[in-house]
Amino acid sequence: MGLLAGTIFDRPPHCERCDLPESDCKCPPETVRRATVAPEKQTAKLSTEKRKKGKLVTVIRGLAATDNDLPALLTQLKNACGAGGTIDGDLIEIQGDQIDRLQKALRHVGYQVR
Repeated sequence: MGLLAGTIFDRPPHCERCDLPESDCKCPPETVRRATVAPEKQTAKLSTEKRKKGKLVTVIRGLAATDNDLPALLTQLKNACGAGGTIDGDLIEIQGDQIDRLQKALRHVGYQVR
């Protein structure tokens, strides 16, 4: 008899939901869902700022990083504007003066814009 015989460590791994061995388990994989706030309940605030050497950047404020999928939103906005951009904390920055295009794109997704 082995050292761990008859203990939980001697038992092959089992599914926590159906208690079948993992090789026989038919449970769908668990997906981790983050709670997000609907775009209709959020207001995006747009402004332009001047950076080094006189470059203009359009900044989107008011969208919390924990309540949104900012990387996916950034990709949509960069494609809509045809410009580069980045996320800096809770801010989304798009290169250039893109206020009109960003207003249309954000409204299309469902955000309120100010």
